[in-house]
Amino acid sequence: MSRRLFHLDRRGLLSAAAAGVVGSWLPWKIGQGAEAGLAKPNGYGRAKSVLIVLLSGGPSQLDTWDPKPEAPEEVRGEFSTISTAIPGVSVCEHMPKLAKQLDRWAIVRTLAHREHNHLLATHVALTGRPTPIPRGGSDLDRVETRNDFPNYASALDFVRPRSDGLPSGISLPNYLIEGPLTWPGQHAGFLGAKHDAWQINGDPNSADFRMQALAMREGVPSGRLQSRRELLERLNSRHDQLTGVEASSLREQQKLAYGLLTSGKLTEAFEVNRENDRTRDRYGRNKFGQSLLLSKRMIEAGVPIVQATMGIVQTWDTHVDNWGKLKNTLLPQLDQGLEALTDDLIATGLLDETLLIVMGEFGRTPKVSTLPGQTIPGRDHWAHAYSGLFAGAGILGGQVLGKTDAQAAYPITNSWSPADICSTVFNALGVAADTTITDPLNRPHYLLNGNVISNLYTGEQA
Repeated sequence: MSRRLFHLDRRGLLSAAAAGVVGSWLPWKIGQGAEAGLAKPNGYGRAKSVLIVLLSGGPSQLDTWDPKPEAPEEVRGEFSTISTAIPGVSVCEHMPKLAKQLDRWAIVRTLAHREHNHLLATHVALTGRPTPIPRGGSDLDRVETRNDFPNYASALDFVRPRSDGLPSGISLPNYLIEGPLTWPGQHAGFLGAKHDAWQINGDPNSADFRMQALAMREGVPSGRLQSRRELLERLNSRHDQLTGVEASSLREQQKLAYGLLTSGKLTEAFEVNRENDRTRDRYGRNKFGQSLLLSKRMIEAGVPIVQATMGIVQTWDTHVDNWGKLKNTLLPQLDQGLEALTDDLIATGLLDETLLIVMGEFGRTPKVSTLPGQTIPGRDHWAHAYSGLFAGAGILGGQVLGKTDAQAAYPITNSWSPADICSTVFNALGVAADTTITDPLNRPHYLLNGNVISNLYTGEQA
């Protein structure tokens, strides 16, 4: 799919202004950021890499990590619960492996924001900020544009550019696109294509998965990346036709492409078939399991931010057949893949320097519902309270943060927003709290635009 290069027209400017994007969700006053940065909050600089496992579509908190077995049937759903490695804490019965290793993980049960639309919620989940558009309108007004805020990898590349040939971020195994809708929050937004994370489009479980699954975006030929000469010839031939921002962006992508192709470490990391059969079997011979294995290899190669998306757009969007999809596919693959991933990161010592986050863009409604024309019930969108898993890089495992009401509908203790997750990520990577990025209107934004979730490191309850 072709993509427009950086563009901010009059409508975009008005949309950004109407949404009040500048300084959005800033918890601090101007001038306090430097002081906070000097304080170095808990977890500061503990991570060399971050792996975000995105459960696109939004998993049900009630049917995963915040079950309510005492609730009425129309709330608790069809699943039973099982005990875990954390005394007194239960999770869904279909995650037995995670239950046994939950002492490695911290569950946060009171994540919350206000966006119940997939596109808006995806942007806020991957950037920590609301989508810069006015409220209302159709989904076509909410798709990915260069007015978006940069995602984690792109922002990191902007404030901490690399010179070693490795990208600051890689996303796999697919870009979130459904029909004419491209989910926002997946690229560098207003920072420009120069800082886009690199995208792997392909199934690592496929026998013909190769390096050509790596693709450049935003006006740059995809190429097959089979040889340096072929790629550079394509880029150079197009360069003569472009001017201004397009040409500048292309030159930067050319440099990065050459660096990637000459980086033997990264090239080898793509060769997931180097892993023995036993290892591949442990992760699960499916797209999600092998994507986690490939993500681990990216981290071993030194890529600082990796995003692994389970399934395609809305895989976890279980309006229909919520319990069948979870029981038969989604939860078993998640359970197996995360167990293998953490086993390997612990064995190599990488868990100490890798922050793991497992989350969707929101959760599901407490009350079971059946869509018109359907006979199999499910759950709808719900952003008022949802759960996430956190591990590694100094986080204390074996704890549950936050408590929801009897229906897992609303937090009854402190809640945390995507802005807080954003700050936790950059704090873990050692980015100072007073670091700013500047939008096309020349307005500064604190990169750490929320509060670090210090409880993850201290074990204190909210």
